[in-house]
Amino acid sequence: MVTNLDQIKVSGADGKAPTIEGAWPLAIAKTQSKVLKQGSGETVGKDATVKVNYHGVNGRTGKVFDSSFQRGSTADFPLSQVVPGFAKGLVGKHAGDRVLIMMPGSDAYDPQGGRPEAGIMKGDSLVFVVDVVGVPLTKAKGAAVTPASGLPTVKEVQGAPVVTIGNAKKPSGLVVQPLIKGDGHKITAKDAIDVKYRTYAWSTKELIEDGFSGPALSGSMNSVIPGWKKGLEGQTVGSRVMLIVPPADAYPNGTTNPPVKKGETLVYVIDILSAQKES
Repeated sequence: MVTNLDQIKVSGADGKAPTIEGAWPLAIAKTQSKVLKQGSGETVGKDATVKVNYHGVNGRTGKVFDSSFQRGSTADFPLSQVVPGFAKGLVGKHAGDRVLIMMPGSDAYDPQGGRPEAGIMKGDSLVFVVDVVGVPLTKAKGAAVTPASGLPTVKEVQGAPVVTIGNAKKPSGLVVQPLIKGDGHKITAKDAIDVKYRTYAWSTKELIEDGFSGPALSGSMNSVIPGWKKGLEGQTVGSRVMLIVPPADAYPNGTTNPPVKKGETLVYVIDILSAQKES
């Protein structure tokens, strides 16, 4: 029975899949966690959504049963939706931490009778090494910015921004107007970002895309429309930004998803919830 996580050896470069070694089979009576490398980012709260890379080993067999490192992409999830031991091990940790977690079956998959398809039997203790890549915000957080005059107005209604274009004069070029200035990481062209946003069509003054109603959307700055690339680079995590994007920087010939007609100017309000350099 493991009484101290020093009985488990973890090696490997930061940001890469670790090697986890122990005198398998190993079991533990109560979930324990240990910070292997300290970060300095936002604290993980009990209701947080986290962006992580993880490597999971079965304590009975010593075999890897799941690894986002091996898949080559991070995982995003609310702690309320993962096994209790994973959440217990991460609460109170920080973005940038590398964390070793070991949990008994009771905090893993015992309540579901194990996960035989992954080689996990009831009673198996699990070992995870988790890199906390980021702790995305749930909405913009920072100092309010007074927008320039003559622009569409933005008012928050039931937790989401509502744009009123009204009699504003349509600009010919890209307009970038921060509404809330966050104090987080400054976005670069090489970042992956998590955002919530809404899109309005200038011609109809109507909402045509609602990216605020569900979970945050993840993407690469390399793959967004030109107006986003130009408008978001240099902005900071926590910010809410209004972009007025002319057709040339959005969808010059229109598109069906979202429903944008040819020549349409678009108004975006974007909450920047996290950003990190792509691996």
